[in-house]
Amino acid sequence: MASTNHPRTLISGFLRSLRARPHHPALELGEQRFTYAQLWERAGRIAHCLNESLDPAAPLVAAFANRSATAYSGILGILATGRGYVPLNPKFPAERTLSMLAASGCKAVILGSECEAAAKAILPGIKEPLLWILPDATYTLSKADFAPHRVITAQDMSSVADPREPQVDRDATAYLLFTSGSTGTPKGVAVSQRNVTAYLDYVAPRYAINPEDRCSQNFDLTFDLSVHDLFACWDAGAALCPFPEQTLVPVSLITEKELTVWFSVPSVAMFASKLSLLEPGAFPSLRLSLFCGEALSARLATAWEQAAPHSIVENIYGPTEATIAISHYRWDAEKSPRECISGIVPIGWIFEGQQCCVVDEKLAPVPVGESGELCLSGSQVTAGYLRDPVRTQQQFVQLSGSGVRWYRTGDLVKKDERGCIYYLGRIDHQVKISGYRVELQEIEQVLREAASTEMAVAVPWPLSDGTASGIVAVIAGADAGQDNRIIKRCAERLPKYMVPTRIYHFAELPLNVSGKIDRPKIVALLADNE
Repeated sequence: MASTNHPRTLISGFLRSLRARPHHPALELGEQRFTYAQLWERAGRIAHCLNESLDPAAPLVAAFANRSATAYSGILGILATGRGYVPLNPKFPAERTLSMLAASGCKAVILGSECEAAAKAILPGIKEPLLWILPDATYTLSKADFAPHRVITAQDMSSVADPREPQVDRDATAYLLFTSGSTGTPKGVAVSQRNVTAYLDYVAPRYAINPEDRCSQNFDLTFDLSVHDLFACWDAGAALCPFPEQTLVPVSLITEKELTVWFSVPSVAMFASKLSLLEPGAFPSLRLSLFCGEALSARLATAWEQAAPHSIVENIYGPTEATIAISHYRWDAEKSPRECISGIVPIGWIFEGQQCCVVDEKLAPVPVGESGELCLSGSQVTAGYLRDPVRTQQQFVQLSGSGVRWYRTGDLVKKDERGCIYYLGRIDHQVKISGYRVELQEIEQVLREAASTEMAVAVPWPLSDGTASGIVAVIAGADAGQDNRIIKRCAERLPKYMVPTRIYHFAELPLNVSGKIDRPKIVALLADNE
């Protein structure tokens, strides 16, 4: 196999592990097990197919697959050609998937057979013919069903590309993800090779994942934390263990799969705690436990540490725009409970080599110990939003006297004299639901259209340990008999975690002294109704 003399890219670690341990387990999907060589054989076929069939100028390829061999080999195959991948989620409504596909400009889609129904739903809405690659052995759809699109099936894919390091510009897109947007249109965040390799190079020595580790894979591929799942594991030559889609309680598989590395949003652990699954000593195999995506409570950190007595427990933080995570806080049973604010674990210290600044409304730095908005800078911070210069200019700014570009997170924090950062909440209406970042304005736009009224707001509810478990709608002056229709319309337009679970009807929406909708008052009224 060829040596790697080119600059490091997202796939470099996998190729290094392939050369060093071709017969070592790389992926376990239920009873299916793939070594690094076997996984590459699938990925190499896809890479060869893309190289032979797609215009070299096409920088991105969509992966429409979910927790399957095609999902993981598809991503590797795309990266091996020097292109970036765009994950599509079969659980998203067709309208949202079409919007993401159109915005990405992808000319090719790799389709897993598990996503056939979702693909069939979007085919009529695609404006221009695409190249569809179908690597699995069986599909119910035929080539004719894809007309006028071009289709390549497994029978057409006989050659395997050489596992060579692609020659890629460091600023080229490694992957494109979409976050919730306040205009009703998802925002595309293009993460460069430079951004993501800076992250991986930092976490590799910190977490010291090794070939004997067995790593969890909790996150959907459309969630940026999945990039850590895959590539922190494969960079180290370890085995990736994705949880089946139907897994209701992922922690139950820790013992079954003998996992040594765990990574999830705190909500997963919270659900396990409610089911009394975090008994002391429950997870003796774990040596590293990471949490990210939403606030981690001290109570949950304590319970997890007791359940995994041999494990480091670490809270990490970072928006998609700063590439996976950019700060960390290691839990210490003796001192950490005293360092929590309102029962929430700090987000800790910024990664070495990255920068942070806490600013006021005028973007001026605040004194140590005072609260303000967290701004981030450094090699992990992305270039902005895909073809959205207005939003990019709003969120990526110059701070007075800094001479560098900063990303405004919208997170309210304070920093102590040690440099430790404490998360205090959001300064806008952006919230975290099950680890996903959600713009309430996007939900509200759909709500108002569905309910035919401007008097509709989305509220994170109910709240527990500072985190919302779902969204409810509050509407004034609408017919309660239309609730089912409104929720159904939301489900057609929004991912499941953004769909209101219930509609509350108020005679009128409370306003604050500025004449704006008083959201804290709405939350108080909801609490009074419980």
